[in-house]
Formats: sequence, structure tokens, C-alpha cells
Amino acid sequence: MKYVKLIPTILLAFLFLFGGINFFFEFVPTPPMSGNQAVFFNLMVPTGFMRIVKILEIVGAVLLLIPSKRALSLLILSPIALNIFLLELFILGGLGAGPLLIILIGIIAYQEFDKFKALL
Repeated sequence: MKYVKLIPTILLAFLFLFGGINFFFEFVPTPPMSGNQAVFFNLMVPTGFMRIVKILEIVGAVLLLIPSKRALSLLILSPIALNIFLLELFILGGLGAGPLLIILIGIIAYQEFDKFKALL
């Protein structure tokens, strides 16, 4: 049972680590963009904003794999996941991995609830 609880953590860490590293090395090509999504990314990428977000994704994914730092990782990754979800919903016009990220973060936050009690 102990290992079953690690599945959401490992999956979430993989998704964020893959997305972060792929931004810098692009081993999976980015599909062509048009319309609102092209405008959005043309504003974000040249300013360096996306570079900071991707670095935070990598750091958050690594921290997620360290059990004592899991709550800190969720504090870093939760706003990023929410922004991914909202970007998919309002700019891209369809849902992708955003809902999955939100669900996985919810599961891990529930598992780490004792660490968040002081915030409530």
C-alpha cells in the first residue's frame, strides 16, 4: 500500500520534470501555434518569464521526490498547475494535462494534509 501512494507523486514529478527539461532541450518538438496561443507565447518566451516558470517546474519536481519537501513542492507547483489549467481552458480552447495536474496535486495535498494544517 505504501508504494501505491507514491504513484501520484511520481507521475506528477515526471510530468513537470518532462515539461521543464523539454523547454530547454526540446527533445519533443512543440506543435505550431496560431491565434491567441501564439500571441500569448510570443509575449512570454522572449521576456524570460517562461524560463523562470520552467526552472520552478524542475525544482518543484525534484523536491516532490524528497518526502520531507513534498509540501514545499506543492506550494511551488500548485500555482503553475492552475495556470496551465486556465491557459488550456481559456486560451487554447481545450483541456489537456491541466485537469490531471490539478487532480494529482489534490491527491498529494490530501496525503500531506498534516503538513498543511498550520495554514488552515
